[in-house]
Amino acid sequence: MSVRIQANEMQEVLCRLFRKYGFTDKKAISIAKVHTENSLAGVLSHGINRVPLFIEYVTKGIVKIDAEAEKIDSLGSMERWDGNYGPGVINALKCTDRAIALAKTHGMGLVALRNTNHWMRGGAYGWQAANAGCISILFTNTQPNMPAWGGKDSRLGNNPLIVSIPREQGHIVLDMALSQYSFGKIQSYKLKGEKLPYPGGWDDNNELSDDPERILTKQRGLPIGYWKGSALSMVLDMLATLLSAGNSTYKVGLKKYETGISQVFLCIYPALFQDTDLQQKLLNEIIDYSHDVAPMQEGDRTYYPGERALQNSTFNKKNGMQVNETIWQKILELLD
Repeated sequence: MSVRIQANEMQEVLCRLFRKYGFTDKKAISIAKVHTENSLAGVLSHGINRVPLFIEYVTKGIVKIDAEAEKIDSLGSMERWDGNYGPGVINALKCTDRAIALAKTHGMGLVALRNTNHWMRGGAYGWQAANAGCISILFTNTQPNMPAWGGKDSRLGNNPLIVSIPREQGHIVLDMALSQYSFGKIQSYKLKGEKLPYPGGWDDNNELSDDPERILTKQRGLPIGYWKGSALSMVLDMLATLLSAGNSTYKVGLKKYETGISQVFLCIYPALFQDTDLQQKLLNEIIDYSHDVAPMQEGDRTYYPGERALQNSTFNKKNGMQVNETIWQKILELLD
């Protein structure tokens, strides 16, 4: 069962909730806005659905509500920051802003962050960079939830990768976990009582499964591209760990809860090339060519990365969001 919630109602309720659990007004507003915008984009798994778990992490002291990310080292266009186990959303917003500022000074800017918490939807920071006129390449490691190809137990994270490109008619924003489905998305299918459209991980019998319940039991996600996704996950973990001097997926996996993760925020400021019109023309050429194709199935069409998120946001702002009734009730109970 679901209920329809308007964006302003969701954001107002979440602001009140985060204030109740000790966040300052400024932080409560920022975190509520990100969760609401994630939900508007259709990514409920990393928006409203994630709120009860986030509050659990706050009450257990895993997320330090008063902690602030701080710069540890600076090397021109590159910096290292420590998140001090503060809220992942706040740390990510801050480090994205810093990477944008570095990019507008140097052409490129990189911020490597250690000791942070889950940033919810990584794509939120891709949109943030694109809105500021920057290309971005962002990624994070996670707890182990995916086997290295050929292995039985999870040794890799599903390490989300984000690439965003500013575009006048609608930004291009690729946001993908390196597992076939993020575990938040698998949880969403479980809440709806539905099977996955394609196999998303292994069950207890080491068989690929489309059953969310069976996959979630052991958290062994299927890498995108099989062995290729496995290799890409490992490399992103290496880069995030080395650049931030932080925890690897292995070290994160030694903790009882997923915390102390490592992230990278790389921004490029393409306006410095002074050929903005040409850049937009080239982007549109690629998109138009991809759109101009006969669909395999009647009624289908192709999309560029971020196009459906933009459509979802427009639709949901007008009509409200379909939110799982149990999740919404749980949030209201936390507020009482």
